[in-house]
Amino acid sequence: MPQYYVNKNAQENGDHEVHEETCAYLPAPANRVALGWHPSCHGAVAEARKHFRQVDGCYRCCNACHHS
Repeated sequence: MPQYYVNKNAQENGDHEVHEETCAYLPAPANRVALGWHPSCHGAVAEARKHFRQVDGCYRCCNACHHS
């Protein structure tokens, strides 16, 4: 089960992206919030919505949860 993080910094469209811990686009430690271990990106995105209103999965590592 991978560990997930959400970027504290929003993208230009306002989305805070969720990433797996092994993603090449994982933000620096100071710019992310740990979301814990989840069996899929869906649980991680739900957890990220507790921190930020506008959330999306990373296109590269969480494609099943990417909508923008």
